[in-house]
Amino acid sequence: MRCQTCGDATSPAFNECQRCGTPLGQPAVSPGVPTYAVRGLGTAAAIAVGAATLLYLPSALFPVVGVRVARSAAEQLDRDLLMGAAVAELLLVLPYLMASLAAAVLVIIWTWRVRKNLEAFPGALPTMGPGWAIAGWLVPFANFVVPARVVANAARDSLWRRSTPGLVGVWWSAWLVFTFAERIVSRLDDQRYTRLTEWPRNDAEFQTYVRYYQDAIGPRLVPLLACLVAGVSFIVLIRRISAAQQDRIAKAAPAWTARPGWPLPGMTVPAPGYPTQPVTGPSPQVASDPTVASPQVPPGAGGTIGA
Repeated sequence: MRCQTCGDATSPAFNECQRCGTPLGQPAVSPGVPTYAVRGLGTAAAIAVGAATLLYLPSALFPVVGVRVARSAAEQLDRDLLMGAAVAELLLVLPYLMASLAAAVLVIIWTWRVRKNLEAFPGALPTMGPGWAIAGWLVPFANFVVPARVVANAARDSLWRRSTPGLVGVWWSAWLVFTFAERIVSRLDDQRYTRLTEWPRNDAEFQTYVRYYQDAIGPRLVPLLACLVAGVSFIVLIRRISAAQQDRIAKAAPAWTARPGWPLPGMTVPAPGYPTQPVTGPSPQVASDPTVASPQVPPGAGGTIGA
């Protein structure tokens, strides 16, 4: 007997498939339990996460450009260059914020769908309700733990793992480092910026802007690297989980779906222009002659038939 989910041979010594955990004799998807498509949504979420990750790079690395702009402003004693640098940095942050918002919406919907699909997979063991797939991202403090647990559960039951894949730990650790480091760096930048002279007038005051950008380069490398690791690992997770769930759902889909009014397989379809009529008698093409009996054989001596 083979498992209907992964196709491996099963043994009566175990109550479930040793590869995917599906109980013996159970289908890949429980009948009557709704499932949700995740391949297309997963692709959109992965693209949004990738876009947010790439758009974070220019804003994180802007101090490298800011140093050159501040030095040029110091040489020319030009305040407009400093103002232009501040405006340029702001303009680089806006696309990242928009991409992050789009990624957040798509990821939350994707997380909810993959969690709901687990309810239709025999052998899956969800540890948290589907509501936490949404609330876990939004509730303060809970968003430090719950999303990782939901995704870890989906990864185990979708990828046929007995334990949580290590990529989940890499993604969530990098995401937490990025979250805290980015806030700390942003606060330090604000504190250093408030100490700058608002309207520099001499070379010494312009040099404070040069040092401001120089001091910002090192600390920003920490959230930058964490963002890259978290973004790439999460994209891989989204793609793998989505593909695994969609393939499993496809095993429960009928190979041929009939629409209302369509003939079922094996039905005889009349030629166009010839209405169907119920058959109540013999076919008009066949003459209704009386049944012809076999010729009688004369009885032999001593017979009783016809006597």
